[in-house]
Amino acid sequence: MAKPPPSKPLLTTDKPVRSRPRKPRDPAQPNLPLDPMPDRIEPCLALLKPRPPKGRQWAFEVKWDGYRLAVHIERSGVRILTRGGHDWTGRFPAILAAAKRLPVSTAILDGEAVVFDEQGRSDFGRLQQSLGGRGGNRSSREAVMMAFDLLYFDGHDLMETEFTARRHLLEGLVPAGGEEAIRLSEEIEADGETLLRIACEHGLEGIIAKDRNSTYRSGRGGEWLKIKCIQSDGFVIVGYQRSSAAFGNIGALLLAARKGDELVYVGSVGTGFKADEAMKLRAAMDKIKATKPAVKYFGGRKNLIWIKPKLIAEIEYRAWTHDGKLRHASYKGLRDTADDAAILELL
Repeated sequence: MAKPPPSKPLLTTDKPVRSRPRKPRDPAQPNLPLDPMPDRIEPCLALLKPRPPKGRQWAFEVKWDGYRLAVHIERSGVRILTRGGHDWTGRFPAILAAAKRLPVSTAILDGEAVVFDEQGRSDFGRLQQSLGGRGGNRSSREAVMMAFDLLYFDGHDLMETEFTARRHLLEGLVPAGGEEAIRLSEEIEADGETLLRIACEHGLEGIIAKDRNSTYRSGRGGEWLKIKCIQSDGFVIVGYQRSSAAFGNIGALLLAARKGDELVYVGSVGTGFKADEAMKLRAAMDKIKATKPAVKYFGGRKNLIWIKPKLIAEIEYRAWTHDGKLRHASYKGLRDTADDAAILELL
């Protein structure tokens, strides 16, 4: 059998063939196959609306009442950041442990830390107590993160990806029905009006609507909407009325909202206080007493103590009076500065 002819070189040249010297890779190069992980992402916030939107483009979830969190899973470890960008990794040990068990090398999950009551409803007051109250430094082992978005996944930035695709990847990472400390905030297939009615009947805070085709945009741009059963917002405490018959001697808190660059008095709240919380609140207010009110006040209350407008209270209320005061208000707790709490803006 004849031998095959010897192969000829593909390149014929008198000079030796050498490749060009390689340039060092620029880590900021935009066309790298893997996207750099951002240190922090400003969260997408839901815009308050009175009624649910209509149309197949909207996906609906339960509105959770807790602290907004971003869980950063990196090769070097896990970081848990609050809405205001504070590192609270050590304050949520159960969420931290659950994040380390997720089958992913790098990711950023967006969600809400909550503590449930006996009926399975998120309870903001219980979450605060588990953390030692506002300004406390206790770790909460009861807190669970309800994950509702995935912003970075295995080296890829997903913020310009439509919500439906981000949701699909999240469901593969955090399956529905789990009992871990990181759980999926499940999408509910229902008409918005029907879901809101059911949520209110079960004592939930409300629902969230999300545009299925939207990308992830920081701020309150309208891609996400919130519809509440009971109104709940942040108000500045500008003073309190002393009462020897009330917890912490707090007969009522005097509240203000923003209107332009000013604070405007919007009424008072005298219910919802628990004994231990009232004592801590009173101690916090007594450290920031003021000689004059931060708002124009025309009420006829006696025994008023004015304070500097530094504390933000979460207040539930049913409606507004004709003269712009809160009706049927109830105190829910103090918002922590790490939660980057927003003060209600009056139109």
